[in-house]
Amino acid sequence: MIAMLAAAVIAFGITVLVTPVAVRFFHARSIGQHIREEVEGHSHKKGTPTMGGLVILLAVVAGWFAGHLDVRDASGAWQLSFKPFDRRGLLVVLAFVGMGVIGFLDDYSKVRRARNLGLRKTWKFLGQGLIAGVFAWGALSWELTTRVGFTRPFGADLGWFYVLWVLLMITAVSNAVNFTDGLDGLVSGSSALVFGAFTIICFWQFRHPGFYGVGGALDLAMLAAALTAATLGFLWWNTAPARIFMGDTGSQALGGAMAALALLTNTDLLFIILGGLFVIEAASVVIQIITFHAFGRRVFKMAPLHHHFELMGWPEPTVIVRFWILAGLGVALALGIFYGDFITSGGVG
Repeated sequence: MIAMLAAAVIAFGITVLVTPVAVRFFHARSIGQHIREEVEGHSHKKGTPTMGGLVILLAVVAGWFAGHLDVRDASGAWQLSFKPFDRRGLLVVLAFVGMGVIGFLDDYSKVRRARNLGLRKTWKFLGQGLIAGVFAWGALSWELTTRVGFTRPFGADLGWFYVLWVLLMITAVSNAVNFTDGLDGLVSGSSALVFGAFTIICFWQFRHPGFYGVGGALDLAMLAAALTAATLGFLWWNTAPARIFMGDTGSQALGGAMAALALLTNTDLLFIILGGLFVIEAASVVIQIITFHAFGRRVFKMAPLHHHFELMGWPEPTVIVRFWILAGLGVALALGIFYGDFITSGGVG
């Protein structure tokens, strides 16, 4: 518990204190957001500093290291050292930082070209595939779970097909979070709710190892706590009117971390409910593309879904808060299902 608190405090402190420094740094170098012309009412956001996800990356990694600090040895004497780093935690950091690097390259390309077009889709997908491949290789090499799960694993072991499942999860979730990142504070607030739920799930699995069989759950809980605190700290400056955007650097990294936590806690399919807002946003994009190419018509005024409601006349803060509520409902329902399985399956008694 102390390790989780240390990770959270450090992560929150860094995002709250370093983000305004990043704002001044990016302002001085004219590193600002380029707005899509078709998005009405967002022209005033042009030039707002972007790539704030770099601060989130720094905060989470620093919090994770802080959580592993040990100031006493086995005899109780003062001695600064690090507790062992669990392999599962390393895989989450790989997905988080790796996807963040891809997002950074995308953001940098947009800034350099001075337009809202970053990496080509082919290069972005190849980068995401590389991260997913290394993640899957690590899971297979270290003999971690390679079964699909809801609240716990079920079904046959996927074996090497696990690579395809990891690729699907990481690319789908990271892109879903990226689609959602279009309004001030929408992703940072929603992500804090999801990572808060993962903190509870991981800590619960740590307290009941015999029931869940998830090794390294405390390390995962530490990372989830750092991610929760970092996104909340960033929200302090990212809430409307945002002083900085996280950019693809942040949204891709957060999506990668969510997918990794879902995979390693055996809640792959539960994430459909837990991250329901992101699933809905991604689904709106898919539906819009399919209906337009198949029938020449659009279901929504604009996709992703949050822009549809903006064009219907909802003020931006209204859309943000109502979508936060949807995210919270998904989180509450998922936690209820997770705990309900524990009760009904003999976890108590």
